[in-house]
Amino acid sequence: MAEDFRKKELKELVEKFEDFVKGRVSHYFEEDDFENIIDYYLDKLKFSKALKAVNVAFGQFPFSVELMLRKATILTSLEEYEEALKLLETAENLQPGDSEIILLKGNILSLNGNYDEAIEALNSALEWIEDKDEVFYNIGLAFQGKGDYKQAADNYKLAIEFNINHENALYELAYCLDVAGELESSLDYYKQFIDRDPFSEYAWYNLGIVYNKLGRHVEAIDAYEYAAAIDDSFSSAYFNMGNAYLNIEEYDKALKAFQTTEELEGPSSETYCYIGAAYEKLGELDEALSFYRRAAKLDDMYDEAYFGIASCLKAQERWFESIHFYNKALKLNAENPDYWLAVAEAEYKVGNIVSSMDAFEEATILDPKNPMAWLGWSHIYFEQGQYEKAIDTVSSGMDECPEESDLYYRATVYLITAGRFKEAFAILENALTLDFENHVVLFEFFPKLETQKALYKIIERYKSNNKDK
Repeated sequence: MAEDFRKKELKELVEKFEDFVKGRVSHYFEEDDFENIIDYYLDKLKFSKALKAVNVAFGQFPFSVELMLRKATILTSLEEYEEALKLLETAENLQPGDSEIILLKGNILSLNGNYDEAIEALNSALEWIEDKDEVFYNIGLAFQGKGDYKQAADNYKLAIEFNINHENALYELAYCLDVAGELESSLDYYKQFIDRDPFSEYAWYNLGIVYNKLGRHVEAIDAYEYAAAIDDSFSSAYFNMGNAYLNIEEYDKALKAFQTTEELEGPSSETYCYIGAAYEKLGELDEALSFYRRAAKLDDMYDEAYFGIASCLKAQERWFESIHFYNKALKLNAENPDYWLAVAEAEYKVGNIVSSMDAFEEATILDPKNPMAWLGWSHIYFEQGQYEKAIDTVSSGMDECPEESDLYYRATVYLITAGRFKEAFAILENALTLDFENHVVLFEFFPKLETQKALYKIIERYKSNNKDK
C-alpha cells in the first residue's frame, strides 16, 4: 500500500511539473522534487523530458552537485559525452573526492572509447574512495572494453575480494574467463568464495553459470538450486535452472522453473517465450502457441516470440501461416541464420523453390559452418535434376565443414546419380573414415536393392581393409 501511495504521489508531482512547464500553474519545487521528477523520466527512458526537467531545476539550484550528476547521466544516455565530462569537472571542483563523480567519469570515458584515460582516472581515485569494489569493477569494464580480458578478469576478482556479493562483477568475470578460455581453471576460484561464504547466493549462482558454459548442466542445476534455497526470491537462479533443464531434456522441470520465474518477476516476453519453448518440447503445441503469442503481445519487437509461433505452426504443418511469422521474426532480426534456415524449409514445403534457395543461400552466408543449410540447399538442386549444381553446393559445404560426414555421404549420392562413380567412391571412403556408422544414410537415396547391395559390398570391403588400423 505504501508503495502504491508513493507511486501515486510521484505521478501527481510529475503531472504538476508538466503543467508548470506549459504555464498552466505556478509552483515552487524543492530540489528533491526535481530529483524525483528527473529519476521518474530516467526510469521511463524519457531522456528529452529528463533533460528539460534538469535544465529547469538548474534555474533554481545552479550549484547542485546532485543535479549535475543527473544531467551528466542524461547527457551520457544521449551520447553527449564531451558535454557530460565538462559538467563532471565542474562538479568535481565543487565537491572533490566524491566517489559517484569519479565512477561516472570513468564510465563515460569508457563509453567514449577512452579506455586508458578511464583506467587512469579510476586508479588515481583508489586510495581515497571507500567503494573500492565499484572502482575495480569499473576498471574491469574499461579493460574489457579495450579487449584485454585477462586484466578485466583480474580487476573483477579484486572487486569480489572487497564485496563477495558483487553480482555484476561475478557475472562479468565468468564472461571474461570464458572468452580467455580459462573457465575450467576458474571453478576452484569460485569454490573458494563459497568456502568463505557458503550462504552467498551470488557465488552459487555464478558457479552455476560457469558449469553451464562448460556443458556440465546437472552440476549447474545443483548450484542454481543452492542459490534459490538461500534466496527463494532469486528469480535469475530459477530462470537459469530452467535453461539447464532444457539442455538435459527434462522439460517438465524446465517448465516449473520458468513458471516460478514468472511468479517472482511478473509477466515478461522473455519468460513467456521460455515457457512456450518448454511446452513446445513437451509437445503441447496449443499451450506453447498461447505463451509465444503472449510474449509477442507484451513486446511486438521481440523476434523470438514470432519465431516460436512459427515453429509451432510448422510442427502442425500449417506452412503458409508459419512463413508469415518466420518473416516477421526475420524483419526484426535479419542476421539470424536459424531464421533463414527455417524460412527456407517452409518455403520449400509450399513449393516456393526460388524463395527457398534464396533463403538457404542467405543461411550459408551468415553461418557457413552449419551443415544443415548446405544439405538443404543442395538437395533442392538434386530434386530439380541439377546434379552438377547439387555437387558444387555440397562441395562448398565440405570446404566449410570438413569434419561433417553427412556432407560427404550426400556428395557420394549426388556423384553416383550423376554417373561420376570413381569420384563418388573416393568421397565415400572419406565419409566412412569420418563416421563409419553413418553410412546408413546412403540407403535412403537408393531404394533399389541391387544398388544397396553394390554399396554394401564397397562398405564391407572398406571395413575389412581397415579393421586392423
